[in-house]
Amino acid sequence: MSQQTDSTTRPTTGEGIDPRSPRFGAGITALLLLADVFLGLVGADTAATLLLAAIVALFAWGAFAGVRRHPYGVLFKSLVRPRLAAPAELEDPALPTFAQGVGLLVTGVGLVLALIGVPYALVVGAAAAFVAAFLNSVFGYCLGCQLYILLVRAGVIRVRTVRA
Repeated sequence: MSQQTDSTTRPTTGEGIDPRSPRFGAGITALLLLADVFLGLVGADTAATLLLAAIVALFAWGAFAGVRRHPYGVLFKSLVRPRLAAPAELEDPALPTFAQGVGLLVTGVGLVLALIGVPYALVVGAAAAFVAAFLNSVFGYCLGCQLYILLVRAGVIRVRTVRA
């Protein structure tokens, strides 16, 4: 994601984020989602449902409040970032914020379907979100961010351009 060089990945306001912050959050999310898949597969339905509800709430927080105000972003900024060198470049927060919305949609659908009794909906929703979180945390490849870029290029989403 941060390897992209077009205008859709550069901060439009001059206030970008450290691209390692969303990867840090994706790592935590991936671990939680993996635990949720396990809980769903072993039949701990109540625990799996409660954990997925918490994950959905965290995705909603990131999607509506933005990644800067997300608990994982705050944790990264206060505990992890001071121990690292400055990033080579900053990233537009719109991409990971959009990705949080995609995660909210995927896990939210899984949660709702599970609550109405669809078998394995919780496991499938959590597993799909796990794949995306894993790819982001381990390889730096954000599926939601790539979807954002495709939608910008297709003209579905408009972004402000950076003026030089």
